[in-house]
Amino acid sequence: MPGVFSDTLAWVVILLFGAGVVLERYDERAARITTTGAWVLFALFWLQLIPHFIFEHKSYVEGILTIVAVPASIYAGWLLYQGRSTLMILSRAVAVMGLVYLPFETIPAITVAGLTIPAPRRFLIQTVADQTGFMMSLFGYNPEVVMGTESGYPSAFLFTTPEGHRLHFEIVLACTGLGSMAIFAGLIAAVRAPLSRKLRALAISMPIIYVLNLARTTFIGVTFGNQYLQFFVDEVLFLFGSSDPYMVSWFISDRIISQLLAVVVLVGLTYAVVRELPELLVVIEDVLYMVTKEEYDLQEALDVRVPRADGGEQVDE
Repeated sequence: MPGVFSDTLAWVVILLFGAGVVLERYDERAARITTTGAWVLFALFWLQLIPHFIFEHKSYVEGILTIVAVPASIYAGWLLYQGRSTLMILSRAVAVMGLVYLPFETIPAITVAGLTIPAPRRFLIQTVADQTGFMMSLFGYNPEVVMGTESGYPSAFLFTTPEGHRLHFEIVLACTGLGSMAIFAGLIAAVRAPLSRKLRALAISMPIIYVLNLARTTFIGVTFGNQYLQFFVDEVLFLFGSSDPYMVSWFISDRIISQLLAVVVLVGLTYAVVRELPELLVVIEDVLYMVTKEEYDLQEALDVRVPRADGGEQVDE
């Protein structure tokens, strides 16, 4: 995230969603009003991130999704306030997503009685960096490991081109797959279903995301570090507003290929998780309604039924 304001706003939003989850057990109206307010603040959170993703991060996929998230959050809050109670499931999911992601994003290293406890993000980033280096070595690439300019610890790789140009590839929090894992953890936790099926859904999604993310960081590191994707140089530089020709392989491997494939993978993974946890279809139906203003019965369309505790079938609320 860009800074202290974003971090603080994110915690306020997630805690407000969490308050709505707690109130849901005692006062439905208070929960709906509180969660509606959370959705409005969520829209503000995405609004202030738009310049970061478009102009600093130079990610068209993330930039477009961030822009869409602003009116979508406001619309979700309005629908919830108007009585679409199933949106409380998505609201619970957002609360859990934030509680999974934000500690890694915002909690710094802590020193207690002379003992320094590393920041959670350092452990995760360092682990992914070490495993990415190992994966690259399996393909015969052994770049020098150096200090990261963003992280401040050895989580970056230094490549040198035949012309002597030095290329810096750094693993940051966005490179760990944590965002995608938080999304699925939130969705799985939000629905009301037996713990055994939730655990199976987690067992399907978490390892796949982690392994595919390692494949992604390895692919980007190898192709960028060795300049393997220097195609349509002028067009790519124009598209991403850059004048550095050495960044072309980065833009193509990360901002185009990896991000587009990530969307495809997440759709396929969602289908696989839904087969195990069909209660999630309610969330997808709500999202489709927000986009099309039409009601859908995905359980019927996909021939999926929510199991009952007695072994029968039921339709989720």
